[in-house]
Amino acid sequence: MVDRKQCLKSKVMNMLARMHASLSFAFFLVKRNPLSLVGTIVLLAFILLGIVGPYIAPYDPTETDMTSMYLPPSASHWMGTDALGRDVFSRVLSSARIDLAIAVFGVLFASLCGLTYGIISSYYGRWVDEIMMRLLDSLQAFPTIILGIVVATILGASAINVIFVLAFVNFPMYARLTRSQVLSLKQSQFVDAARTVGNSHSRIMFRHLLPNILGPLYVQGSLNIGWSVLMAATLSFVGLGVQPPTPEWGRMISDGARYMISGEWWMAFFPGLFIFVFVFAANLFGDGLQDVFDPKRR
Repeated sequence: MVDRKQCLKSKVMNMLARMHASLSFAFFLVKRNPLSLVGTIVLLAFILLGIVGPYIAPYDPTETDMTSMYLPPSASHWMGTDALGRDVFSRVLSSARIDLAIAVFGVLFASLCGLTYGIISSYYGRWVDEIMMRLLDSLQAFPTIILGIVVATILGASAINVIFVLAFVNFPMYARLTRSQVLSLKQSQFVDAARTVGNSHSRIMFRHLLPNILGPLYVQGSLNIGWSVLMAATLSFVGLGVQPPTPEWGRMISDGARYMISGEWWMAFFPGLFIFVFVFAANLFGDGLQDVFDPKRR
């Protein structure tokens, strides 16, 4: 029993040491690129904002006040108020949580589906690969935005459905990326050795091949996070995403755009600014991850 506990403790310590070494190395490489470090810090700030935003908002983001309509930015309302007297700053803060959650879960589901699809297609090859790739071709023949709008129209407007839409329109990209990685590795010696000692196909795919193809997927996922926020905002802008009174950046831009011509610019400007900063930071972070996982760029 003592030996078993010591063995378990040793494994945990080794795992923590490897994680610490990997994180230290990654931080060192990202630090070499100051812009990537800035993007990382901004993304962490957005994550923190998504967690605590609703709790630090000075006003209830859904509470209307007809005596405070169309107020410009001031000391009492830092980003002004909208057409219903709601505080724009509070709504922007509260929107961070739902927009980030939609983007993260959308990318997570898309990457899991695409990874499974791509690894099965490339590993078995021949007619299996041909059929599965032609199905992807039929999906990618449609413009992504149009396909997303069509699927969202069929499913209905809600935050949960936006996640499914993001996963559906994004998974072909991950499937093709996974396929290209597996095709370059499945004839490697370590795969032949795993096959020789009697490993099953599923074990070879998900125990031996999978850990060696995750690097590019991490990079693609970090870049796709920003695009997913844009896609979610687009669907909300056209009325197919998050529904009012729930605050959401795209919906806030849609509601505020009609008032820009009359001078109430702040209703659409500030949520648009947050989208811009988040997408820009996600791209900088993705560039830093590429330095980490691509030895040619170190």
